[in-house]
Amino acid sequence: MSASHPVVLVVEHEAACGLGRLGPALTGARLDVRRPWAGDVLPTGRDALAGVDALVVLGGQVAAWDDDVAPWLPDTRALLARAASAGVAALGVCLGAQLLALATGGRVERGAAGPEAGLLPVGATAAGRDDALVGAVVEVFGERWEAPQAHGDAVTALPPDAELLASSDLYPVQALRVGERAWGVQYHPEVTPADLLGWLQDHHAELLAARGSSVAEQRAAVAEAEPALARLAAVHGRALLEAALEPSR
Repeated sequence: MSASHPVVLVVEHEAACGLGRLGPALTGARLDVRRPWAGDVLPTGRDALAGVDALVVLGGQVAAWDDDVAPWLPDTRALLARAASAGVAALGVCLGAQLLALATGGRVERGAAGPEAGLLPVGATAAGRDDALVGAVVEVFGERWEAPQAHGDAVTALPPDAELLASSDLYPVQALRVGERAWGVQYHPEVTPADLLGWLQDHHAELLAARGSSVAEQRAAVAEAEPALARLAAVHGRALLEAALEPSR
């Protein structure tokens, strides 16, 4: 590892769910972005993370268990499980968080309360306040912050020995940590305003209307939340890089 240029392996599941704001937040790292949906091969085996200082697994519309639709999911889960067991810094976002949970013995199902979409509050747990990643968010935003959401599936049982770090009113597992430094966040710190509003318009407009909101209201809320949303991404990226550079205990 180069202390000035840590290597970050990024797994992207679809073109519409890229690194977004996490790209600038990871400035200084060497990004190895793999797009298995476009034919890129993921590293496998015992040495899959050799030379990798941090792993980022992004979101997507596929279900975390739908290996027939996305045949690279087993390799992605294996990368996350290896990161968790080996103490390699990792961040799973939305689908990535669900894959981390499945890979390490948790459970993921269709969300019983329906999709969670829009800019919504997330609150830290007591464990989260003392956590390297969520604690860094709390230092900047306090114990409750607004986060972009767009998901229909949810982690319904934590992996053994996982720490619950944050919850929302609709779904209790919003952030978790497995092992020393493998994190999953159900919300989307990386998403740009344009992408979030596109997701809401294309997939959640009726849901928002049924819950007394609208894409137009969300557009106004997202605009008002700037530059806090950019800071949210920056905090996540900085915490991940700091974890990548920290020796394993």
